[in-house]
Amino acid sequence: MGLRSSIFTILAFLCVYTSAGAETFRFQADTMIGTKATGKESVILSGNARVWSENITIQAERIEISGKDNRYLQCSGTIIGIDEQKGIRFTTSNLLYDRELKKARLEGDSTLEDKENKVIARGRFIEYDDKAGTVLLQINVRIFKDKLVCRSEYALYRRKEKILELSGSPVVYKDGDEFSSDSIRVDLATDDVVMEGQVRGTLKSTSKEKSSDGSRTQQ
Repeated sequence: MGLRSSIFTILAFLCVYTSAGAETFRFQADTMIGTKATGKESVILSGNARVWSENITIQAERIEISGKDNRYLQCSGTIIGIDEQKGIRFTTSNLLYDRELKKARLEGDSTLEDKENKVIARGRFIEYDDKAGTVLLQINVRIFKDKLVCRSEYALYRRKEKILELSGSPVVYKDGDEFSSDSIRVDLATDDVVMEGQVRGTLKSTSKEKSSDGSRTQQ
């Protein structure tokens, strides 16, 4: 069975769903198309689409809700997601969100901001695992914190431990200094940089510039 609804109907009768975890889940949009066929339950929201629960809000041009207990959200267009409790905000063009596992997969030019740790992360692929407290980033990764700038092709950000692990031609810029190696580990609580493999660095000062090479170093 299919149904169509205008924004007036949706706003007048806001749909509410409850998952297995008893989480209240609401949505609204300009238009809605839905089906309740067994095994194919889905709702497609278009135009100013918005879904929200107690902790997370997602806005997009198009949102498809599917799966048992409305588990999956497939979003496209200009997407903004906010987790007020964790202080997380993300933007992307394609998003798959698993409400049961609390995992968000961002594809396309994407940005994730961690206000609690003052970290901004960018990449072409980002996977945010809320339960594990980790953020996986791939392709053209850029991470910023105060005067610390990191870039690589792969990064694992452990939010709870405030640890950043970089690989794939990683480079870290810190207070005008530059560090690169096979892999780099950054303690975001202290801004300490630990490098392993073929280490290269440039240290700048007001009087002169020094370059160094080695197998392992810490700054």
